[in-house]
Amino acid sequence: MRKLIPIVHVSLDGFVAGPNGELDGFEEGSENLEFVCKITESADAAMFGRKSFELLNEYWPAAKNIPGASKGTIAYSNWYNAAHKYVFSKTLKAGNSAGTTMLSRINSEEILQLKNQAGKDILIFGSPSITQSLIRLGLADSYWIFINPVIFAGGIPLFSGLNSLQKLKLVSKQEFPNGEIALNYQSIV
Repeated sequence: MRKLIPIVHVSLDGFVAGPNGELDGFEEGSENLEFVCKITESADAAMFGRKSFELLNEYWPAAKNIPGASKGTIAYSNWYNAAHKYVFSKTLKAGNSAGTTMLSRINSEEILQLKNQAGKDILIFGSPSITQSLIRLGLADSYWIFINPVIFAGGIPLFSGLNSLQKLKLVSKQEFPNGEIALNYQSIV
């Protein structure tokens, strides 16, 4: 069975974005992106909410063609273009986005069918409300949480509206020169 794995950047106080959705406090690092590329090697699909998809789809398909693009940028751009994308939206149309499936709602049976299909893991990027819904339904198998050295003092929380205790086991961690720490947790059933 494929695993469903959220990859989330959070502030030290647990917010995925500031009060207005701003991501100003998350500093990029080439080592960080290269590490994410190692994670994507085990996945061939990604899930997004509409806003996260629009944000990422605006940049990543052509990022590999930017003059002087880093090794990580090229690798992630190639992965992004090859990965199947599942986008939760009631308004967005797939349009010219090849390899994209639009989903109008989160349906646990439909997600379980996707997890039972042949293939590699499915990653979830950004999309806090989608991630929270999938966690509430018990569909997230493990988590990559990238803790950033910034305090937003308010904003969009990662974990909100959960209705039960979730036990996790720390599987691995990675520290980066920019002060970010990646923690990989596995759900304990």
